Order: sequence, then C-alpha cells, then structure tokens
Amino acid sequence: MTIDEAWRILQEHQYKRTKNRESILQFFADNNRYLPALEVKNFMETDNPGISFDTIYRNLATFTELGILEETELNGERHFRMQCDHGVHHHHFICTACGLTRNIPHCPMELISVNLPNYEVEGHKFEIYGKCPQCQ
Repeated sequence: MTIDEAWRILQEHQYKRTKNRESILQFFADNNRYLPALEVKNFMETDNPGISFDTIYRNLATFTELGILEETELNGERHFRMQCDHGVHHHHFICTACGLTRNIPHCPMELISVNLPNYEVEGHKFEIYGKCPQCQ
C-alpha cells in the first residue's frame, strides 16, 4: 500500500490529515517490516516529545481497521506493518528478531482442509516465525 492509497482510504472514511498520521504512515512506508507501538512512539517523540501511547495506539487501531496496516503478534506484543500490495492471497515468514517479512505465495489450506471434512472454514491466518539470514 502506498501513502497516497492510505490517505484516499482515510479521506473516504472522513479522517482528517494530521501531522501525527502523516508521520506514522511515512514511518511504516520507510520500514518494510513489522514494528511494535513502542518503536513507533520512539520515532514520533523526535518531533513530538509529548506524544502518548494512547495517540499511537488509536491511530494504529484506525489504520488496521481500515486495512491500511496489517497486525500480528510477536513475543506477546502487537506489531504492525503497511498492508501488502500483492493483491493475491499469500502468507508471510516473519523474523522474530527484526520484524522483516518475506512473502510466501503458497497457501497450506488445501492440505489442511482435507483433515476437516464437514467443517466450513470461514477464514484463516498462517504465518511462519523464525530468524532471517541477517539475524541468524
């Protein structure tokens, strides 16, 4: 997702363009990996020393709800990243050390569905966690 696409979505839902939202979106656009709220807050404090976690989390929740950001849990903490642009169903490998992601174009649901006869699957989430080559 591009920043322009994110602003289009925000405007469609009547969200105003603010300096905090601009900074957060730019931070995610510049970092192609999952980031915890604390890292976002630390970045934001450079230009806005009094920014609160409430402001950060409120914006992250809005962006996630609108499909601008993706969310996952790493080490018991919520992490976020800019929504993928691939437009094709896929999954991710996520580095537990640095948050870097790599797309996995294959989906294991066909194999798993065989073991669920008479069940109606309404959705799924499949992520692989480990260390990327740089963090090993």
